[in-house]
Amino acid sequence: MNKQDFNELLDFAIEREKEAVDFYRSLQKESKFADQIKMLKELEAMEMGHIVVIESIRKTGVKPEDIQRTPNLMISEYITADPATLDLTYQNILIRAMKREENSFKLYSEMSVKFPDAEIATLFRRLAADEAKHKLIFEKLYDDWMSAGN
Repeated sequence: MNKQDFNELLDFAIEREKEAVDFYRSLQKESKFADQIKMLKELEAMEMGHIVVIESIRKTGVKPEDIQRTPNLMISEYITADPATLDLTYQNILIRAMKREENSFKLYSEMSVKFPDAEIATLFRRLAADEAKHKLIFEKLYDDWMSAGN
């Protein structure tokens, strides 16, 4: 794979992260509670952090050993509600975030097997692994919240 192709794929991933930043910013405008806005700002910052990670991949490349395995609690896979229709309760914000990360994980995982180039496949496996980590964060928050009797 040439450098231009690699950079185009990274640009694609960065655009996805920018969409996520915009998503959380738009939810902040809809939210009526300070705690929700604070949490949504934290989520926005996390997505902005993803952009930094992707930019570092641009500089250093990616190796298979960079890919970490992440447990999957499978919480978001069992939630069937359409996240776009949910109001902005704490629970629903977590559901929206889980579903968003799940969809990104699926996209990058599917792309990792569609490209025969090993470097491209490794890149998408790395991006998928990062999304799996973020999904796990939201699943743990959701599980803790539900375990507290909410």
